[in-house]
Amino acid sequence: PDLILLDLCLPGEFDGLEVCRQVRQLVQTPIIILSAITEEKQKVEALDLGADDYLTKPFSNDELQARVRACLRRASAAESGGGDAHGPPEILCSDDGYLFMNVVSRQVRAGGQEVRLTPTEFELLRQLMLYAGKVLTHRSLLRAVWGPEYGEEADYLRVYVRQLRLKVEVEPSRPHYILTEPGVGYVFRGNVETQNI
Repeated sequence: PDLILLDLCLPGEFDGLEVCRQVRQLVQTPIIILSAITEEKQKVEALDLGADDYLTKPFSNDELQARVRACLRRASAAESGGGDAHGPPEILCSDDGYLFMNVVSRQVRAGGQEVRLTPTEFELLRQLMLYAGKVLTHRSLLRAVWGPEYGEEADYLRVYVRQLRLKVEVEPSRPHYILTEPGVGYVFRGNVETQNI
């Protein structure tokens, strides 16, 4: 499927969060959670388990359609490398060689080990590495990764940066690459070498 809409309140003995976790282990298809549960803890847990978005009931069809379009755009950009006419870099590598990203094959390695990223995590890392050394504001990252309608959703960004650090940093609690600029945004520390295949 191009996208998965998953309600957390499944019938019977099924746990929606567990289904999300298991699906994410198998595929990188975008997942949008639909739920009547409004607690932040539940939203954070769903996003941490690999959901790409979380929509609280009740919601309008227009909002659901907009979020589906945004998720599909992110997935498409991650698959294609977010290409433009001038050919963006297809290979990104930290100057110390620890982090490596092949945008075309969607391969990411940290310390020589392959890392599986969701489409959203992939695009977030790509944006940070493309603009290494520059502080990217919360708003600019949200719009680049999630789309223009997400300029104020800082909670999403915080959850995904945390998840990304868990996957690519040696010590996620003391990050070396993805640094927080308090009250402003995030920066990828160091230089990134780029090349086209």
